[in-house]
Amino acid sequence: MRKFSVVCAVCCFCLVPAAFSAQKDKHEDAFTPGRSDESRIAREVRHQLVTLPYYGIFDDLGFRVDDGTVTLVGQVTRPTLKSDAENVTKRVEGVNRVVNDIEVLPLSSMDDQIRMAVYRAIYGDPALSTRYGYRALPSIHIIVKNGRVRLEGVVANEADKNIAGIRANSVPNVFAVENALVVENNGKK
Repeated sequence: MRKFSVVCAVCCFCLVPAAFSAQKDKHEDAFTPGRSDESRIAREVRHQLVTLPYYGIFDDLGFRVDDGTVTLVGQVTRPTLKSDAENVTKRVEGVNRVVNDIEVLPLSSMDDQIRMAVYRAIYGDPALSTRYGYRALPSIHIIVKNGRVRLEGVVANEADKNIAGIRANSVPNVFAVENALVVENNGKK
């Protein structure tokens, strides 16, 4: 039985690596401030996505605007969040078409446990909790799929990015951690 568990774990580890990389195409994250030259449509879409009632730190919503077409991307824990994101985007003035490429993460009690453990590890750290934990929508998002963790969002400095990565790596039962946090002053996105 133990050998079977190890084989299943290895198969999951080998078959899932592309799952996160497919989501990392060029897009704007909903929870990060937009560029100063951002279009009115992009600002309004960003506002509508951030104010969705069930959008939280375990979700990653993003979008691309191309003329009147808005492509929604990311990963969410609830199917209703996917449909809500599409519905509010359709109502933005100037949007002609919405392509909804948001992935609904699979239901998994193990992933739920990992989400909570990573949350406690990151936001339980005194250096991170006081700076990022007391916001309506904290800027460090924790995306978990099949035991793999991806950290998304914006932090103030490289030290905070490293601390968050170390804290996430310290959680048991995590196959891998991808630290995709962006340092605010680097100007990179």
